[in-house]
Amino acid sequence: MKPLLLALSGNEVIGERLAAAIAAKYSHPETRRFPDGETYLRITGDVQGRDVILVCSLDQPDAKYLPLIFLAETAKDLEAHSVGLICPYLAYMRQDTRFKPGEGITSAYFARALSQHVDWLVTVDPHLHRRKDLSEIYMIPAAAVHAGPAIAAWVRDNVPMPLIVGPDSESEQWVAEVARSANAPYMVLEKRRHGDREVEISVPDISARQDRTPVLVDDIISTAHTLIATTRRLHAAGASGIIIVGIHGLFAGRAYEELHATGALKIVTCNTVTHPSNAIDVTALLAKAVEELMRA
Repeated sequence: MKPLLLALSGNEVIGERLAAAIAAKYSHPETRRFPDGETYLRITGDVQGRDVILVCSLDQPDAKYLPLIFLAETAKDLEAHSVGLICPYLAYMRQDTRFKPGEGITSAYFARALSQHVDWLVTVDPHLHRRKDLSEIYMIPAAAVHAGPAIAAWVRDNVPMPLIVGPDSESEQWVAEVARSANAPYMVLEKRRHGDREVEISVPDISARQDRTPVLVDDIISTAHTLIATTRRLHAAGASGIIIVGIHGLFAGRAYEELHATGALKIVTCNTVTHPSNAIDVTALLAKAVEELMRA
């Protein structure tokens, strides 16, 4: 029996692609809000005895979490054989330690909670800063696929003579992988953060690489303050035709418009969070990870 893939609201496009890639039956659950704000949902399609796969990217996670776990529990209550989650963007990974007395380590709390409702998890490049693997906080099989190969393929096909640029040391893991796969040189810049909204970027001499197109690569574009500061400094250093690539395009507030205003030639993201900038498809990477996990 084919798995049943259920895409929550906002995940329909990637849901249909994933269903085709893993030969699953696609369905969109019926969901709506009652007048008092509570969630109504209904699964259309036969669930009993089937492997059920939920697709839900967790940008704006607080609004999405309850419908997600209600759907998972409904599938279990209807006697699904298993319930897994494809979560292209996984939220609550930032707070992985107690920076100040009294703070909550929300990455661990969220992982424990989500692990109670689904049997496995597949995501794309979670923000593993002080952790090496999702298994440190998730109590279920959890696979993290890397968007690097898909980004490198897009760069090879769309950017002649690229120079891959990382805005800070945290980005080096993605930048180095993309550069190797794209057969391009790379550099990682130095960032000093002065509060939540002020960032200072140091750019080395790039005069010897004026013939190359700078491709700024970062994992999460949220406020975009780092990429805005980096793009401006690269322009000041003589760079032109700058292309910005993000794995997860969250674009909080007016971040997308403000990033465009820097004069960047192009802004592209992976389709982990639905946005008009989506140009890099990670469906095949996710599908492969799901198939491997379900066979284990």
